[in-house]
Amino acid sequence: MPIYVMLTKVSPDATKNPSDLVELEKEVKASIEKNCPGVKWIKNLAVFGPYDYLDIFQASSDEEAAKVAMIVRSFGHATTETWPAIEWEKFKDNITHIRKAPAE
Repeated sequence: MPIYVMLTKVSPDATKNPSDLVELEKEVKASIEKNCPGVKWIKNLAVFGPYDYLDIFQASSDEEAAKVAMIVRSFGHATTETWPAIEWEKFKDNITHIRKAPAE
């Protein structure tokens, strides 16, 4: 199943208390489980920088991954950026046979 990486930035006005993010996470998770039952979460990380969270998950298609991002956004507190990803071993296997064209 394809792997996706999603970066999420939470709006500063999303909650009054940082601990409220735990409840928001529960609501988002429940909505994703209900609407995207084929999604498998691999890793959830809090990160420092322009984004607040990095999630790695598997989805059956780009459309299903987009649905996950739209659910996160639908709560009105976040923006997301989602990318398809390839495991390094699979990527290496895929590029092993590529040869540089001879110079003219």
